[in-house]
Amino acid sequence: MKEFLLIFRADYKAIPKDSPEEMQAMTKKWMDWIGSIAAQNKLFERGKRLTSDGKVLRANKTVTDGPYTEIKESIGGFSILKVESYEEAAEIAKGCPILTVGGNVEIREVSNL
Repeated sequence: MKEFLLIFRADYKAIPKDSPEEMQAMTKKWMDWIGSIAAQNKLFERGKRLTSDGKVLRANKTVTDGPYTEIKESIGGFSILKVESYEEAAEIAKGCPILTVGGNVEIREVSNL
C-alpha cells in the first residue's frame, strides 16, 4: 500500500455564500464522503480543513501574508489515503464535494524517503 495526499483547492472568493442550511448540507456531503473512505479502511489521515489566512516564508527569509495571494485558488484542506495506485486515489477523489463548487483535487504520492 502507498500513501497519497489529496489537496483540496478552490477559488473560495468565487463560491457563493450559502445559507446555514446549504452549509449544513455541504458539511454532510464532506462527512459522508470521508466516512465512506474510512469505512473502506483507505483513510490514513482524516481530512483537515485549513483556515483562509496564513504566512509564506520565502527563500530570502522574508515572511509575507499568504497563502499565495497572487493566485486565485487556495488550498482549503487535505486528506491522506492509503491505497495501491494513483488510479485508485483518483477514483476516490472523484467523489470529493469540492468538485461540486468548481474546485479541484491535487493527488500526490507521499514519498517514504
